[in-house]
Order: sequence, then structure tokens, then C-alpha cells
Amino acid sequence: MRIFPIRALVVLLVLPRVWAGEPGPTAAEPSLEDLYDTGKALFDAFATEEIKAEYEFPDRHQWDAFAAKLQQALDNDSLEDLAVYEPEARAAALALRVIPGGEEYADWLEERLDYITAAKTAVENPPEITPPSKPNQPKEVTIPYLPLWRERMRVRPVPAGAAKLLPKLQKIFAEEGVPEALVWMAEVESTFNPGARSPVGARGLFQFMPATAKEFGLSTFFSDDRADPEKSARAAAQYLKQLHGRFGDWPLAIAAYNAGGGRVSRTLAKQNATTFAGIAEALPAETRMYVPKVLATMEVRAGVKLEML
Repeated sequence: MRIFPIRALVVLLVLPRVWAGEPGPTAAEPSLEDLYDTGKALFDAFATEEIKAEYEFPDRHQWDAFAAKLQQALDNDSLEDLAVYEPEARAAALALRVIPGGEEYADWLEERLDYITAAKTAVENPPEITPPSKPNQPKEVTIPYLPLWRERMRVRPVPAGAAKLLPKLQKIFAEEGVPEALVWMAEVESTFNPGARSPVGARGLFQFMPATAKEFGLSTFFSDDRADPEKSARAAAQYLKQLHGRFGDWPLAIAAYNAGGGRVSRTLAKQNATTFAGIAEALPAETRMYVPKVLATMEVRAGVKLEML
């Protein structure tokens, strides 16, 4: 008998709340032990007899090893490790689309799948580093993998919900003193789905985690303000403004939005660097893909390049 494909458990991490009809993740997220127990219960309850005859559910040791590797792939600096998860993430996204209530999770997962497939492309076709043409010529500000994301975004349709939301979001960003073009972060975070949820607790257009949401005045109890487009946009603009004030640089501020300000500060100090390009290789693989994707989305959708911010 074969072991049930452990990576297929990615689906089981997000389905329990959907099937139970719960409103979505809260500040108190389940432990790895809870997720294992839930996955085992789901396998026992929903796997067909044919599946059970062919597979057995992984034991706790196998599950712990897989969970650690998956988390490491998201957090470490290896694009190769992240790229490995493309087949499983694609299958999970398709499964979520056909389950009632799963669409909000699917939107989140498909955005992360975008990072995984881009990482695979980057691994197969490493970018060329072009030195200055003259010894004393100043180096152009470069963002690793930005050309890759420009090509990907140029052929991608605008999300259906963008047109309706953009005027309000742009007005809010302008009122908060943040470049209006940065509202396109909502496409990267949630494909402009105000109800998008992640299995780790983030929600809304700008995917606020509960703690950060509360820091910027968003309620996560009963009526979840993160699902309110205008409230979440104002909080996102304020957060971006705070991060830009801290780092004095938009690529670093965008990186901090994804990885956390503390992580970016520590990496800058450790690498003795002052730019995103100087620390990109030491940041989480997701963040390394996230920053150029945001900038490319802004360029393609709004015609605003980084130098214009």
C-alpha cells in the first residue's frame, strides 16, 4: 500500500473551515497537530474506498517533515525549493474552485501559485546581469526578476473587480499621501476580491493579518473590516506610508509589506546593503517574487514605473 501523497494535504489545510461553514481564519490559527488531526479525519470521512485501498494516510512523522519543508520553501531564499510545489498548488487551486465557499481561498492560492510558476521560470532561465558600459557610469536601479514579471503581466487580463473598485481606492491612497498606482497591489494580493482569505489568517483586498489589521484600526471581530474595500485600502495606504517613511525606498517598503519590516531591517544590516537588489537573494523566495510583481503590475496597469513614484 502506498502513502497518500503528502503534498496533496495542502488542500486539507484550507478545506476544514470551508466545509464547516466558518467565517474564515482568525487570530488564533490551528497548530500543526490540529491540522494533522483534521486532515486525517477528512481522509477517513471523504476518501473513497478505492483511494483507501490504494493509499494509507501518512504518519505524524511524515506529516511533520512535509509541513516543515513546505513552510521552509515559502520562507527561505531558494527559488528551486519553491518551484517544486507547482503541481500540488495547481491541483489544490482547482479543487477549491469546485467546493462551495472555496473561491475565496482559491483566489489567494492562485496568486501564490503565480509566484511558484514564476520561480520555476526563473530557475530554468536565470536573468542576465548586465554591467555598466563604462567604468564610471552609475548603475541603473535594478529590481531582480522585474523583466520576467513585465512579460507575465502584459498578457494577463485585468481582474473583473478592478474597474469598479479603482476610483475609490485611488482616492483613498491620494488622501493618505501614497502614490495612487500602488493600489494595484490589490491585484497581487487578492485579484481585487474583497473577500479573499488565506489559510494562515490574512483576508481582504490587501490581505491583512489580524494583528496588523488591528494596529491600523481594522476590526476582525463579527464584522471583519478587512473585507471592506475602503477601510482596508485606507489601512493599506497608511501601512505603506509608514514603511516608506521607515526605509525611504518603495521597493524596500513593498518588501516589508510582504515579509515584515523587522525581517527587511535585519537583512539590510546583515548584508550591509541599502537597496532591495542588495538583499533580494537573502529574502524569502515569495518576497523576491512579490516585489517585482507589484512593480510590474503597476507599470502594465497604470503606466507608472518605479522611477516615477
